[in-house]
Amino acid sequence: MKPMTNLHAVIAGQSAPPPCDETLGVRLTEARDGYAKGVWTIHESLLNGNGVIMGGFVGAAADILMAYAVTTLLRDDQMHASINLQTTFHRPAAAGEAEIEARVEKFGKTVAYVTAIVRQNGKEVASATSSVLIMDKP
Repeated sequence: MKPMTNLHAVIAGQSAPPPCDETLGVRLTEARDGYAKGVWTIHESLLNGNGVIMGGFVGAAADILMAYAVTTLLRDDQMHASINLQTTFHRPAAAGEAEIEARVEKFGKTVAYVTAIVRQNGKEVASATSSVLIMDKP
């Protein structure tokens, strides 16, 4: 089993991102103070039978950026895990580039509430919300 990637180190530019980021084509460009922004290079291999990007991939890309947003507020001895992820689709996404912005809306002792927007060609493709469990590392 591959060791867990420290997202604090990724944000600081001291570590490569986790494999899921690279596989999906998501690249972090900014992360600070409960906010994260990134670019998603969407490959044609993510197309569904209707010729658009499969919705699960859109939700996963948003989830990646929401993880970075939460990480900016965590101590080094804490970790997080999504306990709920909801994605609303506004229009189909196509192969090409998309921007994703994520923001922590509420940060409690054990749960954070995070939102994300996925945009392509200046238009909103999807919005996502996540409830995130905050816990101490084992």
